[in-house]
Amino acid sequence: MDHALTFVIATLCILALCYRFYGVFFVRKVLNADDSLVTPSHELKDGRNYVPTKKWVNAGQHFAAIAAAGPLVGPVLAAQYGYLPSFLWLLIGCVIGGAVHDTVVLFASMKHKGQSLSEVAKAELGPVAGWCTGLAMLFIITITMAGLSMVVVHALERNAWGTFAVFMTIPIAIGVGLYERITGNAKGATYVGLAAIMASVLAGPYLQGTWLGDFLTLHHQTVSLALPIYAFFASTLPVWLLLTPAAICPAS
Repeated sequence: MDHALTFVIATLCILALCYRFYGVFFVRKVLNADDSLVTPSHELKDGRNYVPTKKWVNAGQHFAAIAAAGPLVGPVLAAQYGYLPSFLWLLIGCVIGGAVHDTVVLFASMKHKGQSLSEVAKAELGPVAGWCTGLAMLFIITITMAGLSMVVVHALERNAWGTFAVFMTIPIAIGVGLYERITGNAKGATYVGLAAIMASVLAGPYLQGTWLGDFLTLHHQTVSLALPIYAFFASTLPVWLLLTPAAICPAS
């Protein structure tokens, strides 16, 4: 326990120092960020794809983005060789690799009105580079999603508890978004959403032996079909309704 706690404390200290010094240096000196510029979410605000969002929710979105296939699947594979490779993968990879990559892509997209990376490459390097970038992104995303989907499918296969908890996040998010949209009470909507998610997790074990538990005990092929359906709705519904509920800045 003491040995593990030492690693945890050391990791927190290193991440804090890197965020405070390396992160600030990279953003201010390398990317030359200018806080006075208007972001596309304000400049092109349409209530659907361009939505001003509170800073703390943005921080959560970026945290969720860095906690993707690399930090999730990579350490699990590295753990086959011991705990140290997993530890170094997370620490070095997130600071030097993931954080830098996500920051550069995000800032480049903001400079180009929120366009995708392929459009940024097309504007900066020409149409051939843009086409090649788009093709590379297609293959990378396909391989990444295939690998991550395998982990999710096996985790939810014949797992009524997990399937119920994951599924409930969708109506909860939509309900929270509608509640905040109508009432304007973001704090209250957030508390209600957190309570609903905790209730869904705690209620999961009691589904065993019920008709709902039997219904949610899915074969891996069914889970494989359900994931693209969820991805479709997640990519087509308005941002304020599903992706960032209870997070929208008040209208100016």
